[in-house]
Amino acid sequence: MSSSHLSIFPSHKLSHLSSHSSLSSLSSLLPSPLAPTTYRLSTTIHCGLRDLRDRIDSVKNTQKITEAMKLVAAAKVRRAQEAVVSSRPFSETLVEVLYNINTQLQTDDIDVPLTKVRPVRKLALVVVTGDRGLCGGFNNAVLKKAESRIAEIKALGLNFIVISVGKKGNTYFLRRPYIPVDRFLDLGNLPTTKDAQAISDDVFSLFVSEEVDKVELLYTKFVSLVKSDPVIHTLLPLSPKGEICDINGVCVDAAEDELFRLTTKEGKLTVERETVRTPTPAFSPILQFEQDPVQILDALLPLYLNSQILRALQESLASELAARMSAMSSATDNAIELKKNLSIAYNRQRQAKITGEILEIVAGAEALI
Repeated sequence: MSSSHLSIFPSHKLSHLSSHSSLSSLSSLLPSPLAPTTYRLSTTIHCGLRDLRDRIDSVKNTQKITEAMKLVAAAKVRRAQEAVVSSRPFSETLVEVLYNINTQLQTDDIDVPLTKVRPVRKLALVVVTGDRGLCGGFNNAVLKKAESRIAEIKALGLNFIVISVGKKGNTYFLRRPYIPVDRFLDLGNLPTTKDAQAISDDVFSLFVSEEVDKVELLYTKFVSLVKSDPVIHTLLPLSPKGEICDINGVCVDAAEDELFRLTTKEGKLTVERETVRTPTPAFSPILQFEQDPVQILDALLPLYLNSQILRALQESLASELAARMSAMSSATDNAIELKKNLSIAYNRQRQAKITGEILEIVAGAEALI
């Protein structure tokens, strides 16, 4: 009666679960990014009462960790939203100026370096990933999208270079020396204008010096708490109207902004999104520019480039935090189920042990009669 028969998740290595190894056991509770989150109970283990008690305590500690990480990620999602909201007034005013200047230049043949379209011989790909793991398949999805895009570029016979942003992407490309990388950049807990400026300066120098003819930005667009899509946008050359275009040439009006709000509905965290059309009123007819409009464009387009990069970094961070919330929620559910199965096995073995001892006492008493 010293053993227990318990069917558990085949990927969970319970022999490593102890009260001193809750963190190391956390990854075993996380759903695989390539596998469904529904598991089958198929593996049988044998252990004693003491081992079962230790494992139950370890799973309880892991459950507390995953719940705490979920709440921390939820709070950081809120901070990411506030960062997006606080940057909107600047972006709105910048788009307003760009549209009105472009109206005056519609009939002019302007020569602005950031808007110059050249035949593409070499392409720069900016890949934005996260700095940490434990966020499901978030980083894997971005890196797979990058590999797919690199394969397409090679098939077209073009040269390319990668700018990696984020520790996970840096580690990935460092292990693959056959992929040319121009620069490795790390981000902090919350993207700042300084981080965006570092990326902007790098791509600006590459494009203006004609080392590359096109710059694409690969990041994860925030959709909801349970969904995020890796997307590729054409970062350079810019449109004079203040638009961002995807790799197929479809431009998105920069005056349209999507805002998400973290709320609770029926006791669960949800995200509400709304599309806001930024008003761009015409300038007064008596307003005149002291500088030439082309000079103003030369000054404003780098600012606009910086704001778009910052926006992408904020979207990527929100997607990472949402993915971490989902992964921690799944890990918590797995811990609850695992703790339940272990408790059942513990109670069965304990009851069997008590029953065996009673039978031994009864048999001994009968032998004495």
